[in-house]
Amino acid sequence: MVGPMARVEIYSSMWCPFCYRAKRLLKSKDAGFTEYNVDGDPALRGEMMRRAGGRHTVPQIFIDGAHVGGSDELAALERAGRLDPMLQGQAS
Repeated sequence: MVGPMARVEIYSSMWCPFCYRAKRLLKSKDAGFTEYNVDGDPALRGEMMRRAGGRHTVPQIFIDGAHVGGSDELAALERAGRLDPMLQGQAS
């Protein structure tokens, strides 16, 4: 990818197959990300839920501070050709 990369954050759990799928897609794009493991951390899970509009499942993914959703939404962005521009810091 060319240019500055967007800041990607992912709230995840160690035992979540959807988290692995989302991280695999991000890694395939050479997108660095900050991972927050919510296992056993109610405060961190609460922060995730606040930022994600009440959604409590993992993963919850944010690109440049904007809530993208979970693994399915990330894959949908990829299929629609919208993920690369977002990861490059361009508006979707």
